[in-house]
Amino acid sequence: MYLFICKIRAIKQSDDDVPADMVAEESGPGAQNSPYQLRRKTLLPKRTACPTKNSMEGASTSATENFGHRAKRARVSGKSQDLSAAPAEQYLQEKLPDEVVLKIFSYLLEQDLCRAACVCKRFSELANDPILWKRLYMEVFEYTRPMMHPEAGKFYQINPEEYEHPNPWKESFQQLYKGAHVKPGFAEHFYSNPARYKGRENMLYYDTIEDALGGVQEAHFDGLIFVHSGIYTDEWIYIESPITMIGAAPGKVADKVIIENTRDSTFVFMEGSEDAYVGYMTIRFNPDDKSAQHHNAHHCLEITVNCSPIIDHCIIRSTCTVGSAVCVSGQGACPTIKHCNISDCENVGLYITDHAQRCWGEREHQNIQPSLFQGYLQGTLYVLCLKGYFESCNIHRNRIAGFEVKAYANPTVVRCEIHHGQTGGIYVHEKGRGQFIENKIYANNFAGVWITSNSDPTIRGNAIFNGNQGGVYIFGDGRGLIEGNDIYGNALAGIQIRTNSCPIVRHNKIHDGQHGGIYVHEKGQGVIEENEVYSNTLAGVWVTTGSTPVLRRNRIHSGKQVGVYFYDNGHGVLEDNDIYNHMYSGVQIRTGSNPKIRRNKIWGGQNGGILVYNSGLGFIEDNEIFDNAMAGVWIKTDSNPTLRRNKIHDGRDGGICIFNGGRGLLEENDIFRNAQAGVLISTNSHPVLRKNRIFDGFAAGIEITNHATATLEGNQIFNNRFGGLFLASGVNVTMKDNKIMNNQDAIEKAVSRGQCLYKISSYTSYPMHDFYRCHTCNTTDRNAICVNCIKKCHQGHDVEFIRHDRYVSNERVSRQRRREN
Repeated sequence: MYLFICKIRAIKQSDDDVPADMVAEESGPGAQNSPYQLRRKTLLPKRTACPTKNSMEGASTSATENFGHRAKRARVSGKSQDLSAAPAEQYLQEKLPDEVVLKIFSYLLEQDLCRAACVCKRFSELANDPILWKRLYMEVFEYTRPMMHPEAGKFYQINPEEYEHPNPWKESFQQLYKGAHVKPGFAEHFYSNPARYKGRENMLYYDTIEDALGGVQEAHFDGLIFVHSGIYTDEWIYIESPITMIGAAPGKVADKVIIENTRDSTFVFMEGSEDAYVGYMTIRFNPDDKSAQHHNAHHCLEITVNCSPIIDHCIIRSTCTVGSAVCVSGQGACPTIKHCNISDCENVGLYITDHAQRCWGEREHQNIQPSLFQGYLQGTLYVLCLKGYFESCNIHRNRIAGFEVKAYANPTVVRCEIHHGQTGGIYVHEKGRGQFIENKIYANNFAGVWITSNSDPTIRGNAIFNGNQGGVYIFGDGRGLIEGNDIYGNALAGIQIRTNSCPIVRHNKIHDGQHGGIYVHEKGQGVIEENEVYSNTLAGVWVTTGSTPVLRRNRIHSGKQVGVYFYDNGHGVLEDNDIYNHMYSGVQIRTGSNPKIRRNKIWGGQNGGILVYNSGLGFIEDNEIFDNAMAGVWIKTDSNPTLRRNKIHDGRDGGICIFNGGRGLLEENDIFRNAQAGVLISTNSHPVLRKNRIFDGFAAGIEITNHATATLEGNQIFNNRFGGLFLASGVNVTMKDNKIMNNQDAIEKAVSRGQCLYKISSYTSYPMHDFYRCHTCNTTDRNAICVNCIKKCHQGHDVEFIRHDRYVSNERVSRQRRREN
């Protein structure tokens, strides 16, 4: 074995004497970036046996060139050439079985293996065997999967079977070769056995992380530090240069490399560490006294001014009930935190603020002294910064919010999971900002996202679901852009807007909530546009207590109660929406509410299209209201809306029903093809109908009953089945310039033919005509008997005229039952 290795080294040394134009770089993946800068000789045709003297004399120089032979080289020792070595070299290079060569190569370290690869093409192929390099790789780095490092600040592990290059172990070895190693207890063994590790003289080993950082400061190496398996406790880790520190262990690396501190911040990044990297390790702050006041200044990670380190694939834990896990403070502090697990901490998950240090001149509120924060700035990630990037982190089971952002902080949080917090998921307050994109926010005890006190974050493309309270909660002058989120399955409203808050809410899906979809109250505002709100247990949208949102181009449908519900002085604008298929009305307005409802399509309600009641108001203009199970518009109980230029048609009941003291202005509406009266006015109501067209109805055009009154001006009433205008006894109407024409007058025709009105009314309509009772048959006011039934069925009975009014004839039903018996 020793002679074989010596032979390889001799061949390599002789190769070094070959002119540059006769050698080539080593082939194979990663050769161009190899740190070894090795070269091998040019591949030549297979040598023949030594020729005879005569043949040598007759050989020409050109023939030698044609066959690719080169002139004989002098031996390295300088002695005369020994041709007897050629057969041995030939045997080693060509005849020795692969299994034997691989066995021999398995005893070589990486540099000798690279030298062997330079001998010939066959040795190059065998020396690049992945199994050889895997053994060397795991001996040095411990990883059970190759850790690729293609560029600064980027590390990732791969599956060798799926990698595009044939030998990822060697490629990773080349990329990581120049690093120093922290491996407690190994340094003494390494340096006391130079023969065993010959060829690795450039590798550096340290017993502690502090010693390795000292080596960086003394320029012993470039700054790549591998921290091997173990628990490193109470080391003073202050980083003042752009070092790279990464865990090195088999299996799940971060679980095997644990760095913790019980007295001071575990990591402190200082100015000069702008592009530092820390990855694949567990970082813990675990004080003995978890609630002591002096711990509030210590953290798992502390990042100061002008630092932008990358924290990657780390597990971050803090068991202190004060202080925080990560503190980023000062101007220019902008960390990137990605693929981290931040959980099981005793307070807030991420706390992001400027700590009232007035790093930005435009700040308006007073300077708050740091002492006011003691005992309050508590949690997992305490970030006192303007910016920061957090990607693919798992933040869960923290005692306070998963993220807390305040005071102009503007982090970017992408594809994180924020869940099972004992309070909320994300809390943005005191003019906080931030970009929260494509995260999963779920199963938090309070709202998934809280936005308050003039904060203005962007919440985009997130899934916010299964919260024990609401999805997104915006209050106390909060703002923000809530866009493209999927918000569902929350115990309270999917989005709640209150107390002068004014967000933009658009392109969201808000559905299957156990409460309402969007709840705007206590002077809430905002633009709510192009959302889909559906299948919520209560109202799709609630607007109340002085709120004035703008709801535009939304699809609000399939709710288990009301579509949009304005009550207790709820106002705002509802325009260009599709509102359909609700178990109750599409829109309800009550108790002083006065919204503007225009250009909507409202259909498929099981309890009507729009219901205005209990002193409701509103401007209802240019809507299309159709195919509702009950009236297209209900106005009752002292309500006084304005309906203008609406199309109210194809209802399964009436067009507009006004009763119980309802009022309102109905102007320039088209009311047609409804199953019941186009307009029914009843029970002390007094609306104004002006310039409406009421036509093609399957019952009456207008019916006024039960002591109601009305003002009718300039209306056109035509082609209705029962007739144009029906007035009950005791009704006084003010009429001017109305046109009642070309109605079918089915009631008058039925009476003139002696037909019972049941023939045209059945159970589906309520024709208006003379209303009788029969004392002989002891009927009551509830039993309607038409004039033809009085003449035929009750002829000779003691009958009494009650009034001219609308009713369904029960006489026909009684007669049919008698016949059946």
